[in-house]
Order: sequence, then C-alpha cells, then structure tokens
Amino acid sequence: METENEAESKIKLVKQMSPLTWAYLGDSIFETYIRDYLVDTTNLKPNKLHRKAIMYVKAKAQADVIKKLDAYLTDEEKDIVKRTRNTENHHVPKNADKADYMYSTAFEGLIGYLYLTKQEERLAEILKLSIEIHNNS
Repeated sequence: METENEAESKIKLVKQMSPLTWAYLGDSIFETYIRDYLVDTTNLKPNKLHRKAIMYVKAKAQADVIKKLDAYLTDEEKDIVKRTRNTENHHVPKNADKADYMYSTAFEGLIGYLYLTKQEERLAEILKLSIEIHNNS
C-alpha cells in the first residue's frame, strides 16, 4: 500500500507528464470499459460489438460527452480537460473534425489522468456517467 508521500509524489509526476500521455492511456481505458460494458449488456457477436463500440469511442461521441460532463466536473478536472484540449497535437484523423478531435482528446486525457492518479472511485463515476450521457443523447 502506498504511503501518503508516495501518493503525492506520484501525483506530481503525473502532473508533469504531457496531457497527450494521459490521453494515450485514457483512450485505451475508455475503449476497454466500453467493450466490457457492451459484452455485459448485450448479446452481440464480435463484429456487431465492434461496430457498437465505435459509436461510443469515436471523436464526435467523446466530444459530445465531455461537453455535457462539464457541469459534473471539479475545478481540477476542468483544468485537466482544458490542458489536454489545448495541447498542440498535429495529428488529426482524416475522418474527424478538428474541434471534435480536440475535445475527445480532452475526454481521454481526463480518463488517463484519473487512472494514473489512482482516483478509482471518481474514474468509475465519470465512466458510468459517460455511458448515461451517450445513451441519452
């Protein structure tokens, strides 16, 4: 078990990372969460699971979710979103709108940051809320 000093040191290290590193990890965490959710809640075959998962993880869907999540975020989380969204990234997929891609990267950055700083309960809340927002859109 981590001591309080070790946890604080870890948070300092995470804060020094590039927000795109948070997003890199957050992308994987969110996609795994969505796949797990779909396997648990549907009886679809792999091809249809994949197509359904894309509806949650594509840039437009994530951008819509992070915009609606704003009211639920703490000031620190809003700062994480803003830092990630504003980080210079020259790679935008050809099938994504630049603004949507920036917001989706911000969403993934928040997920990665919460994971790396071991805020498991808050991460679970945000992931669950993101599903609810997406399903009610």
